[in-house]
Amino acid sequence: MSELINRSALELAAGLKAGEFSSVEVTQAHLDRIHATEADFGSFITVTDDLALETAKAVDAERSAGGDVHALAGVPVALKDLVVTEGVRTTAGSKMLENWIPPYESTVHNKVKAAGLPVLGKTNLDEFAMGSTTEHSAFGTTRNPWNLEHVPGGSSGGAAAALAGFQAPLSVGTDTGGSVRQPAAFTGTVGVKPTYGSISRFGIIAMASSLDQVGPMGRNVADAAALHELLAGHDPLDSTSLPDPVAGFVSAAQTSDLRGKKLGVIKQLRGEGYQDGVRDAFSAALDVAAAAGAEIVEVDCPSISYALDAYYLIMPSEVSSNLARYDGMRYGLRVDPESGPVTAETVMAATRAAGFGNEVKRRIILGTYALSAGYYDAYYGSAQKIRTLVQNDFAKAFASCDVLVSPTAPTTALKFGAEAASDPMSLYLGDVATIPANLAGIPGLSLPAGLADGLPVGFQILAPAREDVKLYEVAGPLEAALEASGTRVLDTLAEGLTTK
Repeated sequence: MSELINRSALELAAGLKAGEFSSVEVTQAHLDRIHATEADFGSFITVTDDLALETAKAVDAERSAGGDVHALAGVPVALKDLVVTEGVRTTAGSKMLENWIPPYESTVHNKVKAAGLPVLGKTNLDEFAMGSTTEHSAFGTTRNPWNLEHVPGGSSGGAAAALAGFQAPLSVGTDTGGSVRQPAAFTGTVGVKPTYGSISRFGIIAMASSLDQVGPMGRNVADAAALHELLAGHDPLDSTSLPDPVAGFVSAAQTSDLRGKKLGVIKQLRGEGYQDGVRDAFSAALDVAAAAGAEIVEVDCPSISYALDAYYLIMPSEVSSNLARYDGMRYGLRVDPESGPVTAETVMAATRAAGFGNEVKRRIILGTYALSAGYYDAYYGSAQKIRTLVQNDFAKAFASCDVLVSPTAPTTALKFGAEAASDPMSLYLGDVATIPANLAGIPGLSLPAGLADGLPVGFQILAPAREDVKLYEVAGPLEAALEASGTRVLDTLAEGLTTK
């Protein structure tokens, strides 16, 4: 592989600043890698060669002229295809938006453009972010670069695979119930779900509005922190956007001391149902943290046992509401009925039948039922009460420790065709460790903690709401301690890919 695509985002940024190479060279190296490997990985729905190189040339020219450029200027990035990009096809992984060219811009893309990051393309995802394997896409399946017979996770599977396949140094995903952290765990990369409202959702195609959050992804903690700093900040176009100043995430990630940090192991998220190799890797990572000076305690969050049930009522209810706009008459796909009168009802029925996949239909039906007359209080209302209990449990736990930790997912990446990969209930149960953070609106991060049966295991860190910097204060030194102990997950992957 090209030496340039092996470098981290911050290494590339330093090299660009020092004039060791140009953004055009870096961008072209990644585009070449995409075209050489995309048939195997399937990470992208759309690759934007011309736009990426145009941005790279502009950054090189501005830097040569002595202009004041962003620290990440010239470093390429990939965007999940839920991020609206004016003039560039945005599909949400669905036939419903197969040929939609947005006439407006998302805040995330505006920030990326303003900072001068060349956008390599739009990454694959489960349709409208509904899925855990990136198999539910209308544009093909994404495969895990670690082993092409295994899934990359989802719904941000394309964003994670692009990182693990060395097709991009940075990716932007979205996380509704673990859709950044779980694929990061499955691919040996770093994925962050910030505090709800800390990154603008304006121009992000909605799945479940009270749960969705844009998430930065990288191959190491500091890279993810740098992208987080770029994307975070108040946005008047987003009514849920927080006014908080952006903290020093990169400097926090580059600290090397875990002494004095108290890590609370969530009792409910490390026992029954977890793969033996996942438990072993998590325990080994805890030992490394303890040896580096962290204090390990166990905390009890009893309501977490009900979080999964509450999530799978709240999320589909919001899905049902958000996706009602795809009616065949305003934008996107339109399908007229094959026979009978052409009315609003028949066009809507034909369009939604043709445009939505099975998983989307399943969640719409479930959500519509939960919101229906006579059932709202029993289902949706009760689920919201559980959500409050989860928030209260987290608040109590954080009173006694700095962060909470658990395995990111109960298993390593599933194999295509495995029974669990085709069983919706089994896939839903795979979100047990990540969902509580979305219900509570707190930040979470997954970093690689070793291998089990040759596949990566993720270590999840959760912090109090609006204290995202604590994620990096623990994740940065823990990553360094794991690497010092010999746990160098991405080095193993890079060696394997070099031989292919």
